[in-house]
Amino acid sequence: MEAIIRFFSEIDAVYAALIATTFTWLVTAMGASLVFFFKTMHRGVLDGMLGFTGGVMVAASFWSLLNPAIDLSEKMYPDMMWMPAAVGFFTGAMFLFFLDKSLPHLHINFKESEKEGVKTQFHKTTLLVLAITLHNIPEGLAVGVLFGASAHGIEGASVAGAVALAIGIGIQNFPEGFAVAMPLRRAGASRFKSFWYGQLSAIVEPIAGVVGALAVIYMEPILPFALAFAAGAMIFVVVEEVIPETQRDKYTDIAVLGFIGGFLVMMILDVALG
Repeated sequence: MEAIIRFFSEIDAVYAALIATTFTWLVTAMGASLVFFFKTMHRGVLDGMLGFTGGVMVAASFWSLLNPAIDLSEKMYPDMMWMPAAVGFFTGAMFLFFLDKSLPHLHINFKESEKEGVKTQFHKTTLLVLAITLHNIPEGLAVGVLFGASAHGIEGASVAGAVALAIGIGIQNFPEGFAVAMPLRRAGASRFKSFWYGQLSAIVEPIAGVVGALAVIYMEPILPFALAFAAGAMIFVVVEEVIPETQRDKYTDIAVLGFIGGFLVMMILDVALG
């Protein structure tokens, strides 16, 4: 692990963000590849995986993003130390809110009649992929912003913390990739098509990662805002999308335990490495 952290410390932050988010994308592809071997998944397992995803995202939002944003605000904006984190968090949540309302999509476990966003004739396959793409934007952005912040030598925003965040997101992307591909396979799509759309849902992460890193590297005053922005976007996704998807069947307890497990894994990673 020390060798990995040293590697990321010695390269440009934008390249580091690109490599880290490409890793999270590839882990999604690995999860999606399970459709070559399975056609169905027990609903309890799926809900547990989604709960795990929510736990990772909530823990990452505080330990990796909000906490460094608050620490940084105390130094950069001593007269209004609460303002950057609050404004950034709210703006991030509202950004995802408006994307959610405008981008047509369909959450996992939801019926096609429950699709959200503007009205469209898109096929269910496309709507499912768009839903997870929406989910992945703040994840890639969070990794990129943290690598960009670490390039400034900001206390609480280290390369090790960014690596921990990428690992945590990668871990939860594995079941997420299968969670996207499996419903497509069950609906009659071919194995390759199910895999293709499953991995495609995470291709936005490297793009968002690079954008996030570039933004904070060249606009240092927005650092605390950017960190909190990513946190607000991730929390919105958890509350609006991930949790509701786990509460539509009898396996809610499994989902809760998955959430606790995901939170613990991300917290341990961030504290141990960050």
